[in-house]
Amino acid sequence: MTRPTGQPQWRDPGLLVMGSLSSGAKHGYAITQDVSKTLGIVLGPGTLYGALARLEERHLIEALAGDERRRPYRLTATGIRVLSEQTEGMLRFAAIAKANLSKLKPNAAALELPS
Repeated sequence: MTRPTGQPQWRDPGLLVMGSLSSGAKHGYAITQDVSKTLGIVLGPGTLYGALARLEERHLIEALAGDERRRPYRLTATGIRVLSEQTEGMLRFAAIAKANLSKLKPNAAALELPS
């Protein structure tokens, strides 16, 4: 399955931002704190604001009115659909990989590379 151009994928800053926004509108700093707290991934300012700009260009998120310093963002209807598709694909992949790994565990020693 090929990924349509411009759609974020796992560990992609855009997908991390969208995942954070799935719980509601947030401003940039709140997004970075959420991603850091839940996943242990630190999004630097350049990475975060670059991802926000790309997501907004693709109509996956939209900016809301905010104060001078903090501009909140939220998912659009398209963003909700894309995030749902991405997470469903990730769940299918994880289930298959987990099932395959469980078959390999008894034979883990056979998978080790020679020294």
